Amino acid sequence: MIRIRTLALLLAASSLAACDMAPKYVRTTADVAPQQWPAGAAYAPAAAGQAGLPWRTVFGDAKLQQVISQALANNRDLRAAVANIASARAQYRVQRSAQFPTLAASGGATISRTISGSGGTGNLTNPAGASYSTFSADVGVSAFELDLFGRQKNLSRAAFEQYLATESGARSTRLILVADTASAYATLAADGELLRVATEMVGSGQRTVKLTQSLHDVGLVTGSDLADAETVLAQAQSDVERYTTQVAQDRNALNLLVGAAVADALLPASLDGVDKAVGNVPAGLSSSVLAERPDVVEAEHRVKSAYASIGAAKAAFFPQISLTSAIGVASSALTSLFTGGVVSWSASPSVSLPILGGTNRGNLDYAKAQADYYQALYEKAIQTAFRDVADGLARQGTIARQRTAQARLVAAANRSYTIADARYRAGTDSFLTALVAQRTLYSARQAAISVQLEDVANRVTLYQAIGSDESLGSMEVR
Repeated sequence: MIRIRTLALLLAASSLAACDMAPKYVRTTADVAPQQWPAGAAYAPAAAGQAGLPWRTVFGDAKLQQVISQALANNRDLRAAVANIASARAQYRVQRSAQFPTLAASGGATISRTISGSGGTGNLTNPAGASYSTFSADVGVSAFELDLFGRQKNLSRAAFEQYLATESGARSTRLILVADTASAYATLAADGELLRVATEMVGSGQRTVKLTQSLHDVGLVTGSDLADAETVLAQAQSDVERYTTQVAQDRNALNLLVGAAVADALLPASLDGVDKAVGNVPAGLSSSVLAERPDVVEAEHRVKSAYASIGAAKAAFFPQISLTSAIGVASSALTSLFTGGVVSWSASPSVSLPILGGTNRGNLDYAKAQADYYQALYEKAIQTAFRDVADGLARQGTIARQRTAQARLVAAANRSYTIADARYRAGTDSFLTALVAQRTLYSARQAAISVQLEDVANRVTLYQAIGSDESLGSMEVR
């Protein structure tokens, strides 16, 4: 038993004392992206802010929060991402188990019988003969690799980093889902506003056509004026049908993201309500927050996994020592197997040393190339993240001024149309002046809605681009 305990200690020590041949990973991001956000006319003055704001703080509307919550619960892409986490975790457990001995128990019985005779054919002197029974039970380790050079340790580490990468990928999917749902919700609200404006334009156009028809009937306006009025009406009617289609398609897109039909009571009442509900992401955050963006974290874990694979590939050049051992008891009677049986044990080490063959060299070259590949992807992820945020900040710095200018344009166009329409109805101005003013107002109102939607969408994009929502860090694995 002392020898068995010694053997067990050696097995444990071999797992703990394995040398590590993997290159040491050092994060090198200083030269990959600037340390400060860009500055200039397009950027608003930086104001200090808190990183990692939860989505419920960024999206303050109660109905929108319910829709996002339903999406997080039902979206099929997210379910697939969570299933990938479970798969990667199981793979890591399988690989990690190779670092430790696997004990297996077995039992057996052999029953034999001999029949004695006089030696002549068919002449039995003792047909009963003699019976012999042997019963055995043993437990042992089969082909356990002593991880002296860290091969199994690095394979386990590589699988663990892949698991962490998959988990970060799922968190990225969840972040994108929140942003996409908020964007789809705002788009639905904006297209609803465009439909309302087009419907109002149809009503205005019908009144104008009716008036112009009356004036044409008495010869006060030309047929060209009547045709122009009918053109404006037809364009507005066409827009109503187009926006009706867009609203229906927007709702279908929202239902797909949510994974179920969104109740009418949860749909946006107006774009203004959504606009007020979506908060601003502070521009004064350090660019270092990008290191915690889920897709960047995912890329970094894949680099670490590749480094561990290099260590495993290097260890393959060294001897692989395996051990098979067993201890058990044997007895001629089953009842005395564990009380009066004979104890036996065995140990069978084996050594495999590679001498010739390019497989190991090819595997090592492949592992190094993969590490370079994932390092490049990691650096590209950082650069892409920086560009995403910089673009969002550039739009954040100008969109407010554009909205102010657009609001002035709508107000001026409304005054111009009111005056021109009144003068036309009074017969003191031409129909062309009123028609141009009407078209200008219609276009200005449409553009104002588009700019308002762009502002909301940019705030959503900045939330996603910074990607530091700490409330999305926990992914449930069923």
